[in-house]
Amino acid sequence: MSVLAEIISGVREDLAARRKPLSQIHDAMAAAAPVRDVLPHLRRKQLSVIAEVKRSSPSKGALAEIADPAQLARSYELGGASAVSVLTEARRFSGSLQDLDQVRAAVNIPILRKDFMVDEYQFFEARAHGADIVLLIVAALSQEQLHDFFHLTRELRMRALVEVHTQDELERAVAIEPDIIGINSRNLKTLEVDPAVFATLLPEIPEEIIRVAESGIANSDDAHKAHAAGADTILVGEALVKDGNPELALRKMIEHG
Repeated sequence: MSVLAEIISGVREDLAARRKPLSQIHDAMAAAAPVRDVLPHLRRKQLSVIAEVKRSSPSKGALAEIADPAQLARSYELGGASAVSVLTEARRFSGSLQDLDQVRAAVNIPILRKDFMVDEYQFFEARAHGADIVLLIVAALSQEQLHDFFHLTRELRMRALVEVHTQDELERAVAIEPDIIGINSRNLKTLEVDPAVFATLLPEIPEEIIRVAESGIANSDDAHKAHAAGADTILVGEALVKDGNPELALRKMIEHG
């Protein structure tokens, strides 16, 4: 079983344990803050950054304690982040929906719920907790699921970051006509990182689609290289949560990129 398959199995178990009647979720959705559209935040001349609240990962283990995710998110906003990504997967990333709630209450920029979205319920749940963007991992979904989940996301007025790692996955992503495609240099099935993926796949994304470079961006030089390869946006987690001054580190990435 691949790492991705193991993670999804755990996600389904945890979802079954917390699932509530849809009537409760719909009530929470009605009470949630209106969706903030991320597209205007990402469509700008200079490099934009989605800064991530990330405690741990399957490849690196524990990264940072992050006792106050709201404070970290505020530093991201002050540093010029276009959006904040919040890991909500518990077993491998030590995240939670409570982190999402705290970040939503702390910042005014769009929020990405970063999780393994494999069940329709999770999309209603994301909106109920104030998410503006959700992640769709092509490798984790059939083409029918990818299509249906993308359109459900739009029905809920959120945006989808459609993540790919290979040429085949990119072709599948382009077929649903998304607004945002992310190239992940880390293969989630093996956890191996291949920085060359950015240079290979980013130029293949149609110009009207926002291009995001994900994983393996450790410093300003990496940010510059990703931007030079064609990225409009970078998604950065580990480098920022491990930095003693994430606001300054973020500013440097934006300026250098």
